[in-house]
Amino acid sequence: MDKTQQIEYWLSSAAHDLDVAETLFQNEKYDWCLFIGHLVIEKVLKGFYARDKGKIPPKIHNLLKLADNTKLNLSKEQRRLLGRVNDFNMEVRYPEHKFSFYKLCTKDFAEEYFFKIKELYQWLLSQIKQ
Repeated sequence: MDKTQQIEYWLSSAAHDLDVAETLFQNEKYDWCLFIGHLVIEKVLKGFYARDKGKIPPKIHNLLKLADNTKLNLSKEQRRLLGRVNDFNMEVRYPEHKFSFYKLCTKDFAEEYFFKIKELYQWLLSQIKQ
């Protein structure tokens, strides 16, 4: 795959996952909605990595580390959001965190963070097209 194909792969995969996250939200599976929301942002950042490094992105899930390996200029608020969204990945994957995260994921909590994830996703798309 060349660089353009890599970027397109990551962006189309992220768009697919955003649709999945929307379905999960509508079906009140809030914990999994936020987990998939993490994947959406991860995949877009991997598109940036492919664009900026010209390489296949590393098999990591840490959004801050991925962002730090791109030419993105994130605000402090965006970096804080990436840090929080990182937690959604860990808290769904591991049993010691899973139940407490499930309880935390009320409709209001999920709605707030899912909105922020979608807003960041749209901003990232606007940046990658520049």
